[in-house]
Amino acid sequence: MTEPAPERPRPTTAPPHAPRPTTTAVPHVTAPPPYGAPVLVAVAHGSRDPRAPRTVRALLDRVRDLRPGLDVRLAHIELNAPLLPDTLDGLRGADAVLVPLLLGRGHHIKCDLPAAAAAAPAVRTRIAEPLGPHPLLVEALYERLLDAGWAPADRGGPRTGVVLAAAGSRDPESARDTRRTARLLAARLGVPVVPAYASAAAPTVPAALRALAARGRHRAFVASYFTAPGRFASACAAAAPHRAAAPLGDHPATARLVLHRYDRALSPNAPADTVTLLASA
Repeated sequence: MTEPAPERPRPTTAPPHAPRPTTTAVPHVTAPPPYGAPVLVAVAHGSRDPRAPRTVRALLDRVRDLRPGLDVRLAHIELNAPLLPDTLDGLRGADAVLVPLLLGRGHHIKCDLPAAAAAAPAVRTRIAEPLGPHPLLVEALYERLLDAGWAPADRGGPRTGVVLAAAGSRDPESARDTRRTARLLAARLGVPVVPAYASAAAPTVPAALRALAARGRHRAFVASYFTAPGRFASACAAAAPHRAAAPLGDHPATARLVLHRYDRALSPNAPADTVTLLASA
């Protein structure tokens, strides 16, 4: 005797303001943390813009909603409290994973975070990979562009282009990470995406917009490749004020990615280039 086929759920109509569905595969991140799970320390850069710490705290609230019971702490590299050494000082004897809310490899990832972890030997610390590049960031960038006026009809349009505005770094690996995100976003949008930088690298956002215009792409958008508002994000948006997207902020895909990086850092199959520090308590 065969079992009856399971009943299919009836289709439902989304409420008028439901979040847009995403097309990117999302890692499973909602499982409750095991007993004694390491603390997730989200490390933001810090900014004099008062919107930045508010935005980061909103992002961490989403992370906590996705993983109830996980101890999630905030730390900053500079400019805002709590600073990373202070957060680590409050975790003596604990295990922690530092998840940088940064979008590529650079000095902070390679030098500042390992130095802070080494200076806190009472905490057994692992350092996760930066958030970018990753397809989940591309999904967040895409939806921020929709909010800024991008339309499905723009896909493949001969007059449309996008500038991916990033902070910039002298580290060549950081630039490679940004270029990879630009390629992923171009595949998502079906139009050219030119990476540009607020400092330390070329081209600038205005120069990238001029380059697109020279190719006949006068309907140009600026995608804000920043975790939170700040001086650099504002300067980049000012170059195209009517078609500039907001920073990634507390987008749900970004929150999922924070947990994905945390889980990867704890996995036995963590990538070899993940910085791992196991200090003795």
